[in-house]
Amino acid sequence: MTETTQTQTMSPPPGGAGGKPRSPEYRLAAGALRNLRQDMFHDAFAYRPLPRMRTDGRITCRLSARMRGYAAWTPHAVVAGFGVMAMGVGYTAAGGPGGGPVSALLCGLLALFPVLATLVRPIGAFWFSLAAVPVVSVFDGAWGDWPWAPGSFLAHVTVLTVVALRSRPRVAAWMWLLTAAYSLMAETLFGGGYYSANSFPLLFVSALALLIVTVRNIRREAEQEVTAHQSETAQERSRRTLLEERTTIARELHDVVAHHMSVVAIQAEAAPYRVENPPPELEQAFVTIRENAVAALTELRRVLGVVRAEDYEAPEAPQPTLADLDGLLANVRDAGLSVDKTVTGAVRELPQGVELSAYRIVQEALSNSLRHAPGASARVEIGYVLGGLGLRIVNGPAPVAVLEKSPHGAGHGITGMRERVTMLDGEMTTGVMDDGGYEVTVFLPVPSGEESG
Repeated sequence: MTETTQTQTMSPPPGGAGGKPRSPEYRLAAGALRNLRQDMFHDAFAYRPLPRMRTDGRITCRLSARMRGYAAWTPHAVVAGFGVMAMGVGYTAAGGPGGGPVSALLCGLLALFPVLATLVRPIGAFWFSLAAVPVVSVFDGAWGDWPWAPGSFLAHVTVLTVVALRSRPRVAAWMWLLTAAYSLMAETLFGGGYYSANSFPLLFVSALALLIVTVRNIRREAEQEVTAHQSETAQERSRRTLLEERTTIARELHDVVAHHMSVVAIQAEAAPYRVENPPPELEQAFVTIRENAVAALTELRRVLGVVRAEDYEAPEAPQPTLADLDGLLANVRDAGLSVDKTVTGAVRELPQGVELSAYRIVQEALSNSLRHAPGASARVEIGYVLGGLGLRIVNGPAPVAVLEKSPHGAGHGITGMRERVTMLDGEMTTGVMDDGGYEVTVFLPVPSGEESG
């Protein structure tokens, strides 16, 4: 008898080497340090040039092409202007009593460079500005403010603001905390022999600037999310509307085609009895026709039946045709729309799919007239031409302005009409006329071999 020993490997519980689970405070601190390393140390000196400003705004779009090219560099010019200002303040302060031209120039350049660096390496500019502060404090000839010399004060606030504008809100919080930690350490360790400490004014001014920038960034992100959500919602609504229109068309055509296939099957079954002593070949041909018709009808119902809604009931009456148009016009007149009908050409029976689509197009166009031009008059023109059917539905301008229109229903009727026309390889144009009315023009091609009667 052989025994098999299985060794199970137990995964250690989350925590340290001893298997002791970490406390929530420890996990929170570890996550904060991980975020600090990711935001402020990882690729801190990565090249991230400041993009140019868009020039499609309400003011810049009115400028000439050459001026728009210059206007695109406005953010860069503003940042450079603040850098020059900080340089001037640093140079003037360092050149006071006890200072020399070399130290003044050095302090001015150390105030300028971090501001300019925000244009290409924002996080690196923060570290460069923080590292320049003690150097400027040593060479500053005023010896009045510690640890932030006047040039460093303005330069660092500018760097914090620009970097916060270009980064996420969490980066702004890290920069302010690191600035506060340096300020408190510098005051505590080295600030005893100086006249005044100015860490609190800098922290207050920078906190106010970062708060304004953070609120602006959060609001801008929220607006972008809302805009994106609205765009996705509009696309989904348009896609859903298109699918609903196609589903409606498929249901109607399913009923039309199923009716024709049923007629074919019945006639194929009854045909042998109408001929006296039919040959076996003819009987077999009719049997084959009937079997194929029944098989096609079954497959059609299986495939197209999926477009029926659960509460959909097949119409008991036949699908409408152009012969039923007078009843539709009477109903529209009862609803308050004055409508006339004009028929040109030799009236003839067309394929049922064309007749149904033409009826639905006229119905939807008149419904749009009732919704969007109440009180106006309309005209329906039907032209039986060689090779197809022409439709033109025109309504005049509304005598009174429509106060409110629902944006959720706008365009659904046009979508349905276009789907029907596209299905029949037809052409359709719509548009507003010079008098303020609306026109829908449709041509539905009908090959000569498909015309009935």
